[in-house]
Amino acid sequence: MESTPALAWVKAASAVVIGFGLLLAAAAWPPLSGPVVLLADLLIWPLDGLQNLAAHETRVFIAISGGVMVGWGVTLWKTADYLMPEHLAAVRSITMTGLYSWFVVDSIGSVMAGVPLNVVGNISFVVLFLLAFRQPRHAHA
Repeated sequence: MESTPALAWVKAASAVVIGFGLLLAAAAWPPLSGPVVLLADLLIWPLDGLQNLAAHETRVFIAISGGVMVGWGVTLWKTADYLMPEHLAAVRSITMTGLYSWFVVDSIGSVMAGVPLNVVGNISFVVLFLLAFRQPRHAHA
């Protein structure tokens, strides 16, 4: 299987998604929640230390969210690994359609939850994949 810069970028972006998902899932266990508690405090301004992710329902949904992100990242990685060398346009379309769908729903939900700053973080994930797919559409056609 031929390795290309685009393939490497998509795998790197997928690894970031997987890593963030693992970080979220780990935060379901209070001793490992520090980084996500800090992120929550940064997103739910002002920085006041009031966010603690202590409620059971918060921890279960953060575990579910982390698991979904890990699964999404692994799916992206495997799609890139097996399909991208021969079907770059299809992988780009599948990935970006899913990403834009996630972005809209997550961002609207964040605003409705009173945490519009999360949209900035969401934009970083979109930019990550836009960079990964920045090569011409006709590459590997």
